[in-house]
Amino acid sequence: MKIKHGMILAAGLGKRMQPITLKTPKPLIQIGNKNLLERAIELLINHGIEEIVINVHHLPDQIKDFINSKKYKVKIMISDEQKILLDTGGGILHATRSFKKPFVAVNPDTLWSDAYCNELKDLEDLYFKKKKPCLLLVNKNLSFDSSFKGDFNLQNDLISRDNSNEFIFTGLQILDQSVFNSIKDKIFSMNKIWNYLIEENSLFGNESKQKFHHLNTKAMYDKISNLFQ
Repeated sequence: MKIKHGMILAAGLGKRMQPITLKTPKPLIQIGNKNLLERAIELLINHGIEEIVINVHHLPDQIKDFINSKKYKVKIMISDEQKILLDTGGGILHATRSFKKPFVAVNPDTLWSDAYCNELKDLEDLYFKKKKPCLLLVNKNLSFDSSFKGDFNLQNDLISRDNSNEFIFTGLQILDQSVFNSIKDKIFSMNKIWNYLIEENSLFGNESKQKFHHLNTKAMYDKISNLFQ
């Protein structure tokens, strides 16, 4: 079985990336020869995803124009959050309502590359084995940015949250609409979903072995840009 649907979270304001993001939406920031959104789209397409939805808010026309200019050979739809930002959970729920089957959700702030293709395949295998939501995590020792404190722990594929956490969420996850069944809110974080799933022992994960590059501040952009020149 193969997942055919994907979602990219591209609605953030990128305030910590200013002044770059005053004129350029964060997903269109160039690192090396590709921008962040391009890297995320290619990861999904290379995995065999046939239908992608991208949520937008800040400078949305630039993102739409970029997608149109690339003429990708997959169906790409826009989930418009111009009037109100729905946060990560609300944004995913709103954008993927038409997805009746599991989907991959990607945060483009991570520098996705071909090196992640096998890890996405392994995460998909884990999803169909467990039939539960799955996250791709990375040990914080592999993070280029040493300031991350860690989001989760991982043992025997099962994700937990403790006082001290060794793993960072990479921004790649596999979900289905059923995780939102109990949600009444329109605006909410994915942390609300993850915490509930952890309580139910129903959140699983794989460990990434890639060096983790994540763009979250202007200072980190400067450092990472130098690496990928």
